[in-house]
Formats: sequence, structure tokens, C-alpha cells
Amino acid sequence: MIRATPILDGAQLFVRYAYPPNARGSCGPPDSDALLHYGQAGVTDAGLRELAKGFAGAWPYLELISTATGIRDPLDYRVVEAYWVGSPLLERVGITNIGNSMENRFRARTGHQFSHLMEGVLAGGVPNHSFHVFEVYPWLGLLRDDRRSGTALTVLDGCRIRWGEIVEIIGDEAVVRTRHLAWDGISLTLSGSTVETARHAVAGTGFVADLAVGDTVSLHWDWICDRLTRGQVTQLHGYTQRHLRIANSGVEHRGTAVALDDTL
Repeated sequence: MIRATPILDGAQLFVRYAYPPNARGSCGPPDSDALLHYGQAGVTDAGLRELAKGFAGAWPYLELISTATGIRDPLDYRVVEAYWVGSPLLERVGITNIGNSMENRFRARTGHQFSHLMEGVLAGGVPNHSFHVFEVYPWLGLLRDDRRSGTALTVLDGCRIRWGEIVEIIGDEAVVRTRHLAWDGISLTLSGSTVETARHAVAGTGFVADLAVGDTVSLHWDWICDRLTRGQVTQLHGYTQRHLRIANSGVEHRGTAVALDDTL
């Protein structure tokens, strides 16, 4: 079920998607409780903006999108939505701007493997979170390692932004019908429908008000981030599939050299 949701300011939207990996200690400033409290209170101030700048994985993409599209604020709602969910704004960034950003961020860290990273850009990758997960994130290159492929698949699936429908709400958790990643030894695909349990609140207070059975939502790791419109689902699905196709064209070497501490 698609229900309209009030438009947030971009910083609050950022909180909703950045908190789950921050709470895991995967990225961003060490005080994840601060981010949680900002999201629960719905307050945006200079302190929240400074916290957002501490996300080394996401912030440079926000700067890239905003600069390339002439939007002054990296935390403008349009920029944040484009990065986490996807929107036509991404098509205005341009391959040269994306390539220059990758050069500045990753050339020194990846050495001779930088050309593999750039293959994802040249194949049509754009600065959406799914690009970072499938073209940059180091776990993709571990799928062919029999000892680590299971862990790699779990991490890739949790890190990407997923969509699903709430089928039950139990306290601070909800059961969501969604689709997970599947790996057949050759390529990554989306599986058939399955269910998972995700958090939507802490001690009764979350980011999205009045969640209900039937709502279509986005998920990041084990957390419900936002209620999605039909258009947002279309964009999220489209950019996920786009970057999966690119990843599958070079899964044997993509994403093997980028440090784990620059991820979301």
C-alpha cells in the first residue's frame, strides 16, 4: 500500500538512512545515539549538519550531486533522496564529474585496481547508494571466495537500500515482505518474496510516524527508514537493477580494494 508521507528537510531524511549503519559502528561519528535523538526529535541544526559531514562514505557523494546539479546544499532534500533512493537528478551529474570524484577519493587507495572501479562509472554507474554498494564496496569481490561468500552476500544485502511491505507490527519491530539478494556463483539477482523483521523505533519512538500494515517502506540493514511513494519505489528498484547489471559484468574483480572504513 502506498501512502503519502510528509516531506522532510534533507538533513532529517539523511538521518533516517544513515542511522542504521552508524548504530552498527560501520560508519560515521562514534556517537550514534546523537543521530538517533536528532531523528526522533525531528530537529535539524548546525550540530546535525556536522554529524552528517562525518560520514566519509556518503558525504562526498552528496557534495558531488549538489555541485554537479547546481544545488547549493548537500543536505537539500533532492540531493539526499537522489543518493539514498534515486531520482532523475542523478542523470544530471555527468560521467566526467563522477570520474573526477572517484579519482580524488580512491585512486591513491586502489592503485592499479582503480581501472576496475572506473569500469562501473564508464558502464553507466551514478552516485546512488546502490552504486557504492555494488561497484565500490569491497564485499562484492569476495562473492567468489567460497569461505566468505555467505558473509559477503549478507553484508551486501543489508547495506543496500531495500523496499518492502509491512505485514505485521509488533512493538518496536515490524515484519516486512521484501526481496533479498541471491548469488548463484555467477551473478547477483533479487530473490522471490520473503519476510524479515526490522526495527522501526527505540523505546516506542522512531523516525516514521503512524506506520501501518500495508505501508511500503525502505530498509537499511535491520531498520525501517522511510515510507515510500510509488515513484520512489520505481526509482529505487530501477537504480538497484542498473547497478546490479553493472556489478554482474565484472563481479570477479569489482570492489576488492576499497577500504572497509569508507562504507555505509
